[in-house]
Amino acid sequence: MNGKFPARLGLRLTTRLTARLKMGAALAPFAFLGGLTGSLVLDTHRNAWATSEKESPYAATQMMGRVIAQVENDYVDPVERTKLVQGAIKGMVAELDPHSSYMPREDYAAFEQDTEGEFGGVGVEVDVRTEIITVLAAIEGSPAQKAGVKAGDQIIAVDGEYVQNATFDSMLKKMRGVPGTHVKITVRRPNAKDPITFDLVRQIIRVPSVETKMLAGNIAYVRLKQFQDHTHDELLRAAASLKASGEPAGVILDMRSNPGGLVDEATDVADEFISSGQIYTMRHRGEIVDEARAKSGGAFANTRVVILMDEWSASAAELVAGALQDSGRAIVVGQNSFGKGSVQSIIDLPDGAGLRLTTARYYTPGGHAIQANGIHPNVLVKAAATDPSSEYPELRERDLEGHLAPEERTRPPENQRIVQAPDKVDLEPGEMSDIESDPSHGKDFILALGYETMKASLAPAK
Repeated sequence: MNGKFPARLGLRLTTRLTARLKMGAALAPFAFLGGLTGSLVLDTHRNAWATSEKESPYAATQMMGRVIAQVENDYVDPVERTKLVQGAIKGMVAELDPHSSYMPREDYAAFEQDTEGEFGGVGVEVDVRTEIITVLAAIEGSPAQKAGVKAGDQIIAVDGEYVQNATFDSMLKKMRGVPGTHVKITVRRPNAKDPITFDLVRQIIRVPSVETKMLAGNIAYVRLKQFQDHTHDELLRAAASLKASGEPAGVILDMRSNPGGLVDEATDVADEFISSGQIYTMRHRGEIVDEARAKSGGAFANTRVVILMDEWSASAAELVAGALQDSGRAIVVGQNSFGKGSVQSIIDLPDGAGLRLTTARYYTPGGHAIQANGIHPNVLVKAAATDPSSEYPELRERDLEGHLAPEERTRPPENQRIVQAPDKVDLEPGEMSDIESDPSHGKDFILALGYETMKASLAPAK
């Protein structure tokens, strides 16, 4: 396990910004589907057949065949060929970057289920940090939440199998299962003397991606947790509910710990806040292959916006934040984001397998590359040395082994304001039920700062 990926066990294995692809009979071209305009063609060289034997890809496959034959003939125990081939493909793709991967049939089926926002499991949202699975939150109403699993708990074993002796994938599979069946999770809790074991009963977990609350001053708070199927529809329903008693004066869009998701959903969400102009461009090997532009109108196109972000805001969340920030539609408050600015294309393979392949980088309307740079807030919050979450080392895309190098170093916005967080203040977003009508008096420092920033932007000019 390398690095931290915000994930929901039983929901999401890694952050992904996806353009749906279908593999036809030929290797190229591939066309983006799912609401994106334009297409991406992965060019094949016209002189591909005029290469030397050493340069030909078939030379490499001949070597692989020889190794497979050697292993089948001489390995100490008999081994299945399918296991060897899948292992070879997994290793080849994993060498590319942290977000490309080959998924066998079972993994791909689970991956497809992840984007639907519904699954059978225990309902914990986790981080992976240097071989440690840490609970970010127990999903409200889930078996984990009802049993008392808390944010900060470190999962050390599942059904008696210790995490250090297994892979993240295997732990994920153990957490999932048929609703009504039992699974035991052992956690290490800060300040607790002994590990705690929870006997949980799996159930269908339905995870909404949008939560809202109306704050004092007619300011709407919208928490956007991820971009999955129907996130845009959820936002429209939430907007209608918020506007039932009148137009909000402003919207605080909280995308802290949002790991990303589907690019078409992110594009549609951004379009609700922007009435014209560019949302992003997508580039493959230095050339623009796709551009998304806003349509006129939008649920919040004329409403003041403040965006909250932290170091775990990634991928599609960064796309939305960059679009609103560069277009002058939002003030971004919080911490520098994760910096995942690459696009993973999902390709169907024979026998139900799938390939998640990094095929492009995306850029904000101002031409800023997000990859390994992230989004820089207009109001930057610096964590205190005693921040409760600072016991873990800060980790972003640029710290992951094999990450795509940044094409440029982006600078903070002009007139960036830096705010030092007080001692012993937790910068993680809290539970929705803990948010007060006037957040300036609450425990969530970044939300309080965002709320004050919104009130200042709404105040009459002097």
